[in-house]
Order: sequence, then C-alpha cells, then structure tokens
Amino acid sequence: MKKFNIRKVLDGLTAAAASSSSQPGQRPPDTDIPESLCSEHFQLCKTVRHGFPYQPSAMAFDPVQKILAIGTQTGSLRLFGRPGVECYCQHDSAAGVIQLQFLVNEGALVSALADDTLHLWNLRQKRPAILHSLKFNKERITFCHLPFQSKWLYVGTERGNVHIVNVESFTLSGYVIMWNKAIELSSKTHPGLIVHISDNPMDEGKLLIGFESGTLVLWDLKSKKGEYRYSYDEAIHSVAWHHEGKQFVCSHSDGSLTIWNVKSPIKPAHIITPHGKLPKDGKKPEPCKPILKVEYRTCKSGDPFIIFSGGLSYDTVGRRPCLTVMHGKSTAVLEMDYPIVDFLTLCETPYPSDFQEPYAVVVLLEKDLVVVDLGQNGYPIFENPYPLDIHESPVTCCEYFADCPVDLIPALYSVGAKQKRQGYSKKEWPINGGNWGLGTQSYPEIIITGHADGSLKFWDASAITLQVLYKMKTSKVFEKSRNKEEKPNTDIVDEDPYAIQIITWCPESRMLCVAGVSAHVIVYKFSRQEVTTETIQMLEIRLHYEINDLESPDTEQVPSLVTSCQGPNSQTANSQSHPSTSSSSSDGLRDNVPCLKIKSTPLKQGAGYQAEVVIQLVWVNGEPPQQISSLAVNSSYGLLVFGNCNGIAMVDYIQKTVLLNLGTIELYGSNDPYQRQPKSPRKTRQASGGMLTVTSCMCGLSSLYSESVKRLRSSYLSLCDINEGSTTLDDRCKSPTSGSTSSCNSEDEQKMPNFIERVKNKSRKFSKTVVSDIAKMSRKLSLPTELKPDLDVRDNSFSRSRSSSVTSIDKESREAITALHFCETYTRKADTCTSPCLWVGTTLGTVLVIVLNLPPGGEQRLTQPVIVSPSGTILRLKGAILRMAFLDTTGSLINPAHEPWREPNVPEEKDDKDKCRKLRPVSVSPSSSQEINETQYAVICSEKQAKVISLPSQNCIYKHNITETSFVLRADIVGLNGSICLACFCANGHIMTFSLPSLRPLLDVNYLPLTDMRIARTFCFTNNGQALYLVSPTEIQRITYSQGTCENLQEMLGELFTPVETPEAPNRGFFKGLFGGGAQSLDREELFGESAAGKPSRSLAQHIPGTGGIEGVKGAASGVAGELARARIALDERGQKLSELEERTAAMLYSADTFSKHAHEMMLKCKDKKWYQF
Repeated sequence: MKKFNIRKVLDGLTAAAASSSSQPGQRPPDTDIPESLCSEHFQLCKTVRHGFPYQPSAMAFDPVQKILAIGTQTGSLRLFGRPGVECYCQHDSAAGVIQLQFLVNEGALVSALADDTLHLWNLRQKRPAILHSLKFNKERITFCHLPFQSKWLYVGTERGNVHIVNVESFTLSGYVIMWNKAIELSSKTHPGLIVHISDNPMDEGKLLIGFESGTLVLWDLKSKKGEYRYSYDEAIHSVAWHHEGKQFVCSHSDGSLTIWNVKSPIKPAHIITPHGKLPKDGKKPEPCKPILKVEYRTCKSGDPFIIFSGGLSYDTVGRRPCLTVMHGKSTAVLEMDYPIVDFLTLCETPYPSDFQEPYAVVVLLEKDLVVVDLGQNGYPIFENPYPLDIHESPVTCCEYFADCPVDLIPALYSVGAKQKRQGYSKKEWPINGGNWGLGTQSYPEIIITGHADGSLKFWDASAITLQVLYKMKTSKVFEKSRNKEEKPNTDIVDEDPYAIQIITWCPESRMLCVAGVSAHVIVYKFSRQEVTTETIQMLEIRLHYEINDLESPDTEQVPSLVTSCQGPNSQTANSQSHPSTSSSSSDGLRDNVPCLKIKSTPLKQGAGYQAEVVIQLVWVNGEPPQQISSLAVNSSYGLLVFGNCNGIAMVDYIQKTVLLNLGTIELYGSNDPYQRQPKSPRKTRQASGGMLTVTSCMCGLSSLYSESVKRLRSSYLSLCDINEGSTTLDDRCKSPTSGSTSSCNSEDEQKMPNFIERVKNKSRKFSKTVVSDIAKMSRKLSLPTELKPDLDVRDNSFSRSRSSSVTSIDKESREAITALHFCETYTRKADTCTSPCLWVGTTLGTVLVIVLNLPPGGEQRLTQPVIVSPSGTILRLKGAILRMAFLDTTGSLINPAHEPWREPNVPEEKDDKDKCRKLRPVSVSPSSSQEINETQYAVICSEKQAKVISLPSQNCIYKHNITETSFVLRADIVGLNGSICLACFCANGHIMTFSLPSLRPLLDVNYLPLTDMRIARTFCFTNNGQALYLVSPTEIQRITYSQGTCENLQEMLGELFTPVETPEAPNRGFFKGLFGGGAQSLDREELFGESAAGKPSRSLAQHIPGTGGIEGVKGAASGVAGELARARIALDERGQKLSELEERTAAMLYSADTFSKHAHEMMLKCKDKKWYQF
C-alpha cells in the first residue's frame, strides 16, 4: 500500500496557488503590454505537399489536358501539371491504388483501389474531390479500361469476369462477360484473373480480353460471343494494339514477345525474345525475366516503336532495371537507378486508330520519375522541373525560414546555377497542363534539408512552390576511405558518418553551422567567389564528463570561466590545421582521436558556402564522443557554442580558439541544486565500454539520427521530468541518496541502503542491455510505418515511462545541453545595463546564464581574447528546455545581434577600414554599455511548460503548463500579423499557440498523432503562420496555422483543368468511307443500357455518393473567400463559354451573309436567261 505523504500534498497546494496567481490573461500590475493576436487569427489546414510520391503503384496521363496522375500504395494521389502546378489527394480508406484512368479532356479521373473500390474524382476544382464510389462485394478488381470518349468503363476481376460501369452515374450495367462463355471449350481449366482489356482501335465492338494463364479472347459485344481465341504456353503480363487493329503484341513471363494477327488465332505471327541468347542448334532461346509491360506505337514516317520493361537475361547479375526501346533494327537499353513501377508513352494524338507519333516515355520508378525524349538520338532525358529529389539521400533534419532577406534567394540561385548538370534534352517539359494560382504571399521562404550523406539542399519555398536553389556537400572536407580495409575504427556509426543532425543558419549574415552524427561541427561562410583553401582549420575538443570523489556540491567553488579554461576532467582543446594522429591511453584504449579525418591536401571550394573551421570531439579513454544535442552561432560576436550530454564547448571562430570546455555540472559551480552520484569506476565500465562502441556503430542513421538516438542514449532523460506525480520541482530534483537534504520519513531512510544496492546491481546489467535496446528501437523507428513490427504502445506514443534500471542517479549524471541562445540582456538581478551573454538550457529544466566580455572591433577583436564568466543566474522549469527568446518592454521580439553579410574573399587592395568594419560586432561590450532601465522579458519553453520572466528582476510574471500527459517536441517563437506568439507541437499530436507575453492559449488542434520519429525530427514552425514536417521518407507536408493564409489558399493553388478543344478525329479518307474502312463506332448506350442489358445484381456492388459535386463542395467549404473564388471561377468558365458561343454565332452570321450575297449574284446573273441557255 502506498504511504500517504502530507508534505507532497502541501507542496502541491503551494504550486497550485503559485500558478493560479499568474494565470494567463491576468496581467501583473508592472506589465501593460497590448496584445493584438486573438484566436480568430488562427486556423490550421494543410497547404501543399512536395516531393516524390512515397511507394508509387500506378500512373495515368491525359494527352489533351497534359496532366500526369500517380497513385501510391497508401491510397494517395499526386497530380502534376506544368512546373508549379501540383495537387495532393487522399483516399479515405488508405488502400493501395492499383490503376488510374483519365476521362480524357473531361476533368475527371477514375481510381481503382486494392479494396475493390472504384472512385470518380472531379478535377475541375482546385482541390479535387470524389463524386462517386462503387464498392465491389463479391469479386476482386484486377484491371480497368476506359475507351477514349466513352462513358462505359470495363472492369476485369479475379474470377475472370468483365463488368461494365457507367461513369456518369457510377452504376453497373446488366451486361456481363462471364469467363466460361468467353473461353468456351478452348481451355479445360479456369483461365485465371484478367490482366488486360482493350477494344480494337478500328472496331469498338470487338473487345480483347487477356487472361493470366495465356489465353486471349476477342469478344464481339453485339453478338455476345467470342469471335477468336488465342492461346500461348506462357503467362501474359500485358497486351498492346497496332493502330490499324490488325495486329497486337503480348508480353510474357519468359521474357518473350508474341505478335498475333487478329484473324490467325492458331499461332503467333512472330515470337521474339529480345534479350534471350539464341542457341547454335536453333532451339528455343533461353528464358529471361518477365516482360511486365509492352507498348506498340506507330509513326507515319518511320518504323514503329516497341517499348517494354523487364525481359533481361537471368545471367545479368547486378544489372540495374532497364527500359528497352526497339525502333526498326536498333534496340536501345536504358538503365534506371530504381525498379520500374510503370511507364507510359506520350503521343501526339489521343485517338488509338491513328498514327500515334510517340515523342516521349514517362517512366515511374520506385523513387524517381524519368521522362525520356524519343525524338533525339541517344534518347536523352528531360530535366525534371518538379522537386522530386528531396530524398536523393535520406532527410535527417530540416529547417524552415519565412520572410528572409530579399537578396538571399537570388544569391543562392546564382551560385546554384553553376552546379546544374548537362546532357538533358533541349525540348520543353512535356507535362505542361493546368494554370498557376494567383499567389498573394510575396515574402521569400527558404527550406534547408540536411541529409544522411552529409549534403544540404536550399529550396525556394515562396508562394507554396518548391524549387531547389543550391546544393552543398559537407563531406568534402573529410578524407574518404577508398575501401573497407582503410575504413577507420573511430566511426561512431557504420553507415552515414557525415549525416547532418542540426542546422543553424543566420539569413542576415549568411553564416551557416552544421553538426553531424560523428560529433563534428563545421562553420561555413558564404562567398560568391571560388577559393582554394590550403589547409582547413580544425579544432579538436576533449569534452568528457566524469566525477571523481564527489561527496557534496557544497564543497565546490564556482569555476572561473575564462579563455582556455578547463574543468577538472576536461582537457584543453587542440587547435590544428591537420588531422591528429591516433593515440591510446595507458590501458590501450583509444584516446584523443577524432571520428573523421580532415583532408590534408588543398581543397578547392566553389562559389557558395565555404568551410571556415571544423570542430571535432575526440574519443576519451576508449569511449566515443557523444553526439551533439544543441548548437548556436552568432555572427556579431564571432562565437559558436554547442553541447551534448557531457557538457558544453564554446569556440571563437574568428581567432580559431576554444573559449569554454566544461561538463554540465561544472557550469553550476556551488549553486548546483542536484546532489549527484559519482559514475562507476573505470574497471567496471571496461567490460561494457567496447560493447558500447561496437553496438552504437550498428545503429545506422538513414532515418533516425538526431533526436531519437540522442534521447535513447540518455535513456529518455530529455523527454520528460523525473517523476510523473504531482511532486514539486525541488522534490523532483533531489537524489534518493542525498541524505539530510532529502526530507524523507524514517521508513524511506531505512529503504535507502537496499535501494542503492539494487541500483548497483541493475547498473551492471544496464550497461550491457541498454545499447542493444537502443539498436533495436532505432531499427524499429527507422522503418516505414507499414513495415514496423508490433512496437510497444509506449514506444509509439513516446511514453514517459522508463526502465526500472534507469535510476535518477544515472539520469542526473547525464544532464544534456538542449537549448542555447545568444542575446544581449540583463544577466543578474542587480544589472542596470544589458550585456552580451549566452543562455543555456538543460534536460533537467535548468537555465544558466554565461556572461561574454567581447573586445572592441577591428584589429583588437583579432588579438584580444573573449572573456567568459558565469553570472550565477539559475532559472528552473519543468521538463527539458527547448526554446528561449527575449522581448523588449513593448513586447516585441529582440532578435540576436548579427553582422550584415559582406564578401569574405575581398581582394587585398581594398582599404583596411572595410575589413575593420566587417569584424566589428553590432553590440557593444559591457564596459561601454550605457545604463538602460527598460524591462526585458525572457520567454522560456520546456517540454512541459512555458514561462515569461521579467528582467532584470527575474520574477516569473506568466506561467502556463502546456501539457501534463504528453510533452512538447518542438517550440518556436514566431511572428504573425505584426505580432509574435509561441507555437508548440506535442507528442500527442496537438498543435498549440500562445500569446506573448501573457501565454494565453490561442489555438489547440489535435492535428497529427506522432507515430514516427521522422515527424518529431523534422517538424518546425516559422513566421507568418507556416510550418512543415517530413510526412514520408520522400515527401514534405506544409501546413499553415494562419487564418489569413487559409482563406487565401484557394486563390494560391493552381488549376488542374483548363478548357481545351479536343483534337479532331483522323480523316477516314474517300475510299475508306466508300468501302467501309476506318474505325467502326459503336452505340454502347444501346448495348449496355438498362433497356437492352437489364438490371445488374444488387449484391455485386454498392454505390456510395461522394462529396465532390457542387453541393458537396458548397457544404464542405468554409469562408467567404472560398465561396467568392469558386463563384469567380464559375463566372470565368461561363464567360469563356459565352465568348466562344458569341464567336461561333458571329462566324455563322458571316457565313450566312456570304452565302446570301453569292445567291443574289447568281440570281441576277441567271435572271434573263432562257432554259436552253443554261
């Protein structure tokens, strides 16, 4: 039975009273800041989705509208028009898309899903919606075919039957082609499922049905019987007609192609195995891999094209997937980077009975979309204008910046234009349908993605579009091993040692810093000029945490944090321009060795971002460096700071020196509120040390590094507070072994020795088991959601619970740095002026302040040291610190000081004043600071709560507990409508915003349950109500929480459907019309209508009305702007139709007037003539 503790009850009452005294909305008397934001300014909705469709499964193309549709295994649809015109739709069932069929030039699309449902999509609105659905109950759908300019859809099933659906009403016809009637006595067994349906290009009344077993039937729709039956020994995968309707070609499972004459069903006219080896004895060629799809396209002047995928010989081991193009006597094999899902040939005419004149092939791969130009020699590919290469290397982190400096995008584009590849087709992109939207957002937006191979990509995301601006590779500064034998043993991970974990970028100064998974940091400066760096500056830092003989924090003194300082267990860093040599400690363990080796040869760096200095953490006594958990840079101060679970390091990147290198505990000095236990001796760790090294190498990074590995390594320490109960902060932070400082009752004191003994026993097991658990969890979380094994519920919901072996002793000894913020504010209560400082947040909810004493600008900044000293200020919150920001006395955001960008590689002939001005910080040093009596406010957000603290008094004026049962994953202070707010994304899927400084809740929407660490790693907010996250390994989802953007979204989106005249049908010619040649039409309404075919079976399929009609659109719409936009579109369409009608009327009047004149002239000419004069 749990013992009642009156002290905790009293503490809870005290905390409740304290929180109620500063509830949001109640303004303390000393603050009177007007707030303009209210809940009406916020609304959450998805805007656009960028990237390659994840797990594609089907594709279709409208040859008149020039629109491409791609379906996926998760039930999503992506529609592509001209560059900048894209659309995303999702089926509610999330079943995989097996086939897509356009109603050509009708603004509609039919999708067939794996759950045996057909859907009709209306594409005439900016956000397509489903008009009708038809659910098959007794049979599985395997193939669909919709003839050009027909309203009757043929549906083939797994049982071998063919059903017919009216696409206007989406109801079944009573006309059914049963498999047994189709094959009759041609086969004694069931022919298998239907793999192909198509009508003869020259006779719509003849339907070709292909069965999986190798049987084909040419069905006469009028007489309702099979006219011809064709049989082959190998299974059929696809069929394609010659445009004259006299021949068709089949692809088979043995890699062969059979060409049949329609009126010769006994045997194929030709059998070819394009990639098969012909034996010398003239026997049958060796079997090859299946040809999955074939297309037969004809040209007026020249040989026809036969294009197919697959069919390679089985002995081509390791050969990439191929698309084969046979044209006359030439055969071209086009190798692809990924397996082929589907391909389509783009032709000049939509009529199947005319010469197709193919000009391009669209190839859908598992992870790419390729368009091949058939009109040029060598078949070059088109340059893809869509942002489909986001996943070129797996995305490991991303950042989003809105309202950037206007000159930034042109600068990045100018340096990125030099990186473009050559050899593309010179023709324009052939998928060019739709129209652009009328964007009202004029501010620049930039997205930066970090990747597993160490590369970064800068994207122009302005006006809901996405276009790559510039690419860079951080791995260029490191030596790469040529083979596995040369691979160093110092890597933390076996795969992706250069992967990006954290990106810090200052758009104003263009300073860029990245932290990688191998515990390395690189500082970049932007330059328009190419430069060759002889030696890259490198700093090695020995950042290690270990407490020896520590009994009580009261005995510690506040360390003096000055230049080149070091803690008791932290050695000074090594400043080098070349890689260090491997060294070992006395017991043979790896020591003072970085994980990566810097290039020793001169490095040519192109225009763009150029490496300034590389900082690496080194191995310490056989233990690898811990991955970096936080990073910050300030161009005005010339300082870089980063931290991990061991401590913090600060670097002056101007002087290339290390200013600070301390364990986290040493930052507290004598003010440490936590009484910590020494770590276990070296001997007890040696057994597991090697295991830690090896096993941590096994956790490949492809989709997990950053928050997941970091937090799993610290045993979920950073994700929550220590106790889930209602204990106060002081009680929460005390160690069970704290002795007299812990106010426990006598029973608790008696249990302490036993508790400590259990901890010692479990800690030995923990060192061996936690790493394997981390590796297992990493592998689980890195898998796609569909492929994950059954994870524990706590894993999926990111529960706060911990293993019993993870004690508070181990947690407190691993206090990580989670937030860093440079600013110029008050550092102590007694301050009367602001000064440059660094605010540090930790996983235990502590905020510490470090004072920075900067030398004056110019030459003194290059020679005099930066003085770093503690302020003694300590603030506490519940949960790990995530974000910090500062407001001035009016409530406006105080942006960190920055240096405006200037070209770093200026010629030496420039005057020295320019150089001095370039190095002068914007802010002044404390010695020359003027007294400022204006109040500032610190906004601090942790995983559990947010506080607004008045400075310099350090009084908490507002506090809000964001969540009790979950935790915040991402928090940002963002600007919206000329004001600022705090935006938070919680692990339970809630997106919340709070006013500043009062922390009033403005928005709370349950948007997205967190089921994948990818979302947690990539979710980020930015200004003007924008946010994004990586919704799949290949796609970025952008959302908005701004009411104004939601209302204007309809205008910003592009239009997929545009009124286009259907091309004229091919001319039959005089003799074909006279002797009955040419295409034969068919009155399908007469055959398939209810009057002739009867009523269908009610139990076969169920009709489900959709919401894509006019009524559904009106009912689902919200906002006056949406209604006005739709009314305007309808008015435009009506006006366009009226103008077309007016033009036709005018043309008819002109024709009639001309005819009247000619008739009058003829009458006058013949008026006086006699009958015999004619």
